[in-house]
Amino acid sequence: MPEVNAERWRTFIEELEEKEIPLSVLQTAEWAEVKNRFGWSARYIVTDAAAAVVLFRSLPRWTFGATIAYIPRGPILLEKNVYPLKLFWEEVHRLCQREKAVFLRVEPEIEDLTEDGVALRSSMSEFRPAFATVQPPRTILLSTNIPEQDWLTRMNQKTRYNTNFSLRPEQGLKLTMPDDVETFYSLFAETGARNEFGVHSLEYYQDAYDAFHAKGKAFNLVALADGEPIAALMLFIQGERGYYLYGASSNEGRNRMPNHFLQYHAMRICAENGCKDYDLWGIPDAEPVELEAHFKERSDGLWGVYRFKRGFGGRITRFLGSFDKVYRPLLYRLFLLADRYRRSSLA
Repeated sequence: MPEVNAERWRTFIEELEEKEIPLSVLQTAEWAEVKNRFGWSARYIVTDAAAAVVLFRSLPRWTFGATIAYIPRGPILLEKNVYPLKLFWEEVHRLCQREKAVFLRVEPEIEDLTEDGVALRSSMSEFRPAFATVQPPRTILLSTNIPEQDWLTRMNQKTRYNTNFSLRPEQGLKLTMPDDVETFYSLFAETGARNEFGVHSLEYYQDAYDAFHAKGKAFNLVALADGEPIAALMLFIQGERGYYLYGASSNEGRNRMPNHFLQYHAMRICAENGCKDYDLWGIPDAEPVELEAHFKERSDGLWGVYRFKRGFGGRITRFLGSFDKVYRPLLYRLFLLADRYRRSSLA
């Protein structure tokens, strides 16, 4: 049977890791466990061609048991032949229909315009471009398997200066890595209020950290200045890639460049753990020419963080994007209308 239980999925992921087959941090058993505890139900599909964690979330009662389905940064590609991949999608669709999904959203962590990307995209003829994205499709990857001095060479002049400045002993920044995430959460909530984005509960971030830290895959980095926390970063590692999923900073002490300090230490941790890349997780979905033309004048959405992230150098990367497979067109149309209303109210 293509559907397996959580225990078999964990074993399957361990087998993939031993074979050095890449997969996203959002397709791990640990991430599925966290989502199970916070409103989602994780199911697992394994075929010869591909595998995936499929998350389901129940909709209000008036939908009579309807759900939405989501494959975050998946599927995991095991072969590149289109026909077996189509058989994989048939199994996924059967599961989604049994779970009364209105639609399935898929956001692969496979680069666009690559052999893998072309094969997977060719197998998804029944999908349409999604009306919104959950995870940003474009990011910056920093190589961490090169000599450390080359990290600084790769940075632009201002970022290199700020990073060196933050590392000077006289700046007094100290790195701590506590196992409780209360300090991180306090700073993250402050950052969310300042930049107007929502945050999960303290329990959510603690559970995410604990699930990965138990296997040496999560690091809670906090920068102290004069004994007070002024910035934090939560780093996750999966295979040969590190992920900068969450970052936070206080309104105080920003002149000491604590965010540059933490990013440099995160790169060191990635290198120490055998990572080839460090994913800065999210920049505007625009072509490099447009990014460079407008980053100085724009601060909306991810444009504000792009100005910071671009300074570290690295390779701008775009994954395939976000796609929807619609099972219940009338209910799906309600989601479209709600999204259009939300966008117009923000305009």
